[in-house]
Amino acid sequence: MADKRKGKAAKPLDIVFVSSEARPWVKTGGLGDVAGALPEALAAQGNRVRLFLPLYQSVNRALRRIPADGVRIKVPVSARIMEGRASSVDMGGGLEVWFIAQEGYFGGRGAYVDPAGIEYPDNLERFSFFCRAVLEALIIQGEAPDIIHVNDWQTALIPAYLKTTHAGAPVFKRAKSVLTIHNLGYQGLYHPSLWHLLGLSWDLFNPRWMEFYGKINLLKAGLSFADVITTVSPTYAKEIVAPEGGFGLDGVLRHKRRSLSGVLNGIDADEWNPAADQRLAAKYDHRSLEGKEICKKALAAEFKLDEGDGPLLAVVSRLADGKGMEILLDCLEPLLDLGARFVLLGSGEKWLERRFLEIAAAWRGSMAVTIGFDEALSHRIQAGADMLLVPSRYEPCGLTQMYSLAYGTIPVVRAAGGLNDTIHQYDPATGKGNGFKFEEYSSEALLSKTLEAMKIYSGERGKWNKMVRSGMREDNSWGRSAKTYLKLYRQALASGDL
Repeated sequence: MADKRKGKAAKPLDIVFVSSEARPWVKTGGLGDVAGALPEALAAQGNRVRLFLPLYQSVNRALRRIPADGVRIKVPVSARIMEGRASSVDMGGGLEVWFIAQEGYFGGRGAYVDPAGIEYPDNLERFSFFCRAVLEALIIQGEAPDIIHVNDWQTALIPAYLKTTHAGAPVFKRAKSVLTIHNLGYQGLYHPSLWHLLGLSWDLFNPRWMEFYGKINLLKAGLSFADVITTVSPTYAKEIVAPEGGFGLDGVLRHKRRSLSGVLNGIDADEWNPAADQRLAAKYDHRSLEGKEICKKALAAEFKLDEGDGPLLAVVSRLADGKGMEILLDCLEPLLDLGARFVLLGSGEKWLERRFLEIAAAWRGSMAVTIGFDEALSHRIQAGADMLLVPSRYEPCGLTQMYSLAYGTIPVVRAAGGLNDTIHQYDPATGKGNGFKFEEYSSEALLSKTLEAMKIYSGERGKWNKMVRSGMREDNSWGRSAKTYLKLYRQALASGDL
């Protein structure tokens, strides 16, 4: 990145990136994808990046040998002193991964929930310890960061500690804090009787800082104290400052609006590349789509679907509130009756699982459902389908529509969050656009837009294939996102705020 005003390359930054999960070490959802890919992309652009993670039992130790020793850390927790350690793995290329180990909090456990899916009752204590342990490790290292970038409620206490308990530490003198909201619906709410575990003054337990309808709100702490706030798409940044999208924090976000930006997530262009994907029945790229037809036939055979001329529609999604699955249910049989075929991969709410399985049983040969998640199968579905349906009620960013573009599968989406930013309505008159987009959250709107896409697919295949090729050429890589983050970092360092 060049500094045009000075005519020389900009100074590399020292970035600390803190997350409760990151692929390939530990992943439960989209945060793991972001925290695994963005630090790599930032380092690839010439910066030093230190990624901090908790050392859960579930961390994939087979990837690299994580040292058993490391920097010893002492953290006050209520009236106790809890000891832990920080150990690092040098990934090369400017990226170091640091693990915070503490047997009582992380040993023998996964990230957030027990095997039965119940949240660990001491999560506030676990993650407040993690936040303070990261800062203590940085003080011991003595290497001053420029940026400390935290993510979601699990790490949102760090901006608060930087402005309070750790404000006098010389190592943080120039550091600016950045908080990324990946999903505002998850805020880290806890009973005020646990306040003593945080090591913060009771003066902060009020509506201006951390109190939220009588509870401690860890995400609110981060929003209140962070120098820069980002979220994962420009449209989502606009949605969350309105009452209907703010989950009760819209007032805080409006107050910090000058510090709020939306930066689209990216995808791993090496991992999601149909020209090199070993999971597929055939490889292909935008210059030649014959391999995609082979993948479609292979997918239909894998799901035991009948042959047909209609499009193969797909969903790869959590079956949960907000993902639009309830409005999809009313569309399925009309679409199948018109000759479409349909496959679904996902899991979640039991009533949705049961209902999709019931429709699949009634339309055997036209529809098939796999409950669960299978990474390799998700790649085969993206390659074999003609269209991907993403009817989300809200979607902070979404990656699946970007995967589908890379694989030449046309998205049909609701104009929410990052779906609105990445998918542009196709105009057959001009040939512009990379998918189909509807506004109203209803079965009727989803059905109408899917039928519009099916009409182009069946009647104007030349235009369809041109749209497919155009989408496959788009750059949705993390390199693009990293450049935007670096610009925000430098603005924060130059001005003290945005």
